[in-house]
Amino acid sequence: MNWKNVILDYEFYLKIERGLSDNTVKSYCLDILGLIKYIEDNNVDEGPIDCSKETLQYFIHKHSKSISANSQARRISSLKSFFNFLIFENIRKESPADLIEGPKLGRKLPVTLNLLEIEKILDGIELNQPQGHRNRAIIETLYGSGLRVSELVNLTLSNIFFKEDIIRVRGKGDKERLVPLGSYSKKYMQIYIDEIRSHKKIKKEDNDVLFLNRNGGKMTRAMIFTIVKSCAKKSGIHKMISPHTFRHSFATHLLENGADLRSIQVLMGHESITTTEIYTHLDNMHLKKVIEKFHPRNQ
Repeated sequence: MNWKNVILDYEFYLKIERGLSDNTVKSYCLDILGLIKYIEDNNVDEGPIDCSKETLQYFIHKHSKSISANSQARRISSLKSFFNFLIFENIRKESPADLIEGPKLGRKLPVTLNLLEIEKILDGIELNQPQGHRNRAIIETLYGSGLRVSELVNLTLSNIFFKEDIIRVRGKGDKERLVPLGSYSKKYMQIYIDEIRSHKKIKKEDNDVLFLNRNGGKMTRAMIFTIVKSCAKKSGIHKMISPHTFRHSFATHLLENGADLRSIQVLMGHESITTTEIYTHLDNMHLKKVIEKFHPRNQ
């Protein structure tokens, strides 16, 4: 069995059996393709059946200084997943990745924006510009509903229910959830649909897609990153901001204003409540600042 055939089977397994998102599948497969390239470049005579622990260790060590600890941890996770798949398919009896440990990762708290910073970014968008209302609607939706960037670019007209103030979101693993549509998101979304989008020449395959580029096609994740960074820079905010920053801010502000963790988990589409619990750390930091500012012993 050669590498090319087994990688196709593995990709199919990740998509169908495990139901992982396209982005996750792509990341896993790129890590395995990196291993294959290393084996070919170094003339290592090993295939999927007899690939050794030593080969994996040399491969991991070679790139350990050029990639971040998070990327290294994900690469090791990909290798473990791949060789476990080979065992599952009875291609091998044991995994050479079993005893390989990843770097210990500290829990990094996400960057968030306060309400004034968000309003500053939104107010800085020039609505008289060609893409102004679209960009305002994009950021309002990222913050108002806590969407991932992949969920935003895949949002369709048929999944927006203005009467009920609900949007249906297709998230990780192709799982659907219903998320409330905020009043500001709704306002700018409707303006964009009625006054801007309706006058565009739209590509046939993207006729149901909500947010379109200037050529009438579906926007990419990279476009959303560019829009967000441009709006933040224009407003004079120098934090490291991405579309996900608005999602983090959405969850943090809900928690600060009394929402329970379980509700936030459902709104965010987190499979495990452990993922949502990181926002309690952010909330504790907020409470600490409140004490420092208002407690008489800290004046």
